[in-house]
Amino acid sequence: MDKIGNSTRSVHVSADPDKNTGSVQMPIYQTSTYVQEDFGIHKGYEYARTHNPTRALVESAIAELESPDTAAYGTSFASGMAAISTITQMLEAGSHIIAASDLYGGTARLFDQILNKFGVETTYSQLKEGDVEKCAKENTKMLWLESPTNPLLEVHDIEKLSNIAHKNGWVVVVDNTFASPMLQRPLEQGADIVVHSTTKYIAGHSDLIGGCVVTRDEELDKQLKFLQNALGAVPSPMDCFLTLRSIRTLAIRVERHCDNAEKLVEKLSQHPKVTRLIYPGLKTHNGHDIANKQMRRYGGMISIEVVGGERGARKFAAASKLFATAESLGGVESLINHPWSMTHAAIPQERREEIGITPGLVRLSVGIEDFEDLWKDIENALKII
Repeated sequence: MDKIGNSTRSVHVSADPDKNTGSVQMPIYQTSTYVQEDFGIHKGYEYARTHNPTRALVESAIAELESPDTAAYGTSFASGMAAISTITQMLEAGSHIIAASDLYGGTARLFDQILNKFGVETTYSQLKEGDVEKCAKENTKMLWLESPTNPLLEVHDIEKLSNIAHKNGWVVVVDNTFASPMLQRPLEQGADIVVHSTTKYIAGHSDLIGGCVVTRDEELDKQLKFLQNALGAVPSPMDCFLTLRSIRTLAIRVERHCDNAEKLVEKLSQHPKVTRLIYPGLKTHNGHDIANKQMRRYGGMISIEVVGGERGARKFAAASKLFATAESLGGVESLINHPWSMTHAAIPQERREEIGITPGLVRLSVGIEDFEDLWKDIENALKII
C-alpha cells in the first residue's frame, strides 16, 4: 500500500471484500478441511491447521502494519506464548540466548523451566554499554528483547543492539507487544523477527487470545511456517475474524491510550503518595532519548509504586473503581496488575528484586475512558492509602 496514514492503513489492511458477495468483512471460514479437485490438486488450501483464508488476512495485515514499505511475512498463533515458543523452536539443542533481564514472566518461565530441559541456555542482561559482549558465548544464537519491557518499561536501543548481534551472526527478536506497530516498528530498526501477543493492543477488546510473528527474511518465514504447521498452535477462524475487526480501530485506539497515559503521568508525577513513577515519556526515564529515537509516542502503560509498599499497592488497587485488577493489558478498559504476585510470580524472588520488580509495584494499563474519570478514580484511590 502507498504512503498513507496509520488510521487509513489500519482500516484497509484488514479489509478484503468477499469477491462472491461484496461483503466488506472477510468471512469466517469455519472449516477444518477443503475439497480437492484431484489428489493434491486444490485452490491453495488443504487443511485448516496449515492454511485458513481468515487467518491469512490477519497475517498479511499485521505484516503490513509492521513493515509498510518493505515486503514482510506474518505467521499467527493461538496465543502470544505459542508465538514465542515457536520462535525458540528454531534453535538447536545447546544454543544460547541473550535476553533482556526485564521480560514478561511467561517468557522467562519458558526460557528457565522448559527450554533449559532441552539444552538451550539463557543469560539475562540489562543490555547496557558492553553488557552484550560480556554475555556472548560461542553457542549464542539469539538476542531477545522487549522494548518497552514488561513491567519496568525499560527501553532498549534496537538499532544499536541489532548491529552488535548481526556482527556475531545472531537472530534478533523483539517483543513489540507494549508499543504495537502504531508506535514502533522494530524491523525498521534492524530486528529480524517481531513478535506480538495480539491479545493485547492489536485485539484491544479483551475478548480473544492470539499471537503473531513478523519477519522480512524469507528463509526465517519458511522456518516459522513449517513450525506453525508442525506444532499446530494456530488461532481459530473466529479469533482471526475478531482480530481483523480490531485492527480497523487500532490506530485511533492507541492514540487515545497514549493521550490518557501522558496526562495521567503528568498528574502522578506531582502526587506525594507516588514514590516511583516509570514511563518512557518522562525526561527522567533512563531510556527517554532512545524512546524519542525509535518510538512515535510513549504508549499506554505506566508502572508506579505508592506509599506503603505492597500493603499500599493492594489498598490502591482495591479502592479503584475503573482500573479493574486483572491480568493482561492493552484493552479499551483500564486494568491494574500486581507483577510481584501475578504476571511475574514465576520469576525467582531474588531476580525480581535484583531487576526492580518489588512487592509495591503496580502496572497500569490505561484504557480509552474519559481522562477526567480515570484521574478522579486514581485520585480517590490514592486517598485511601
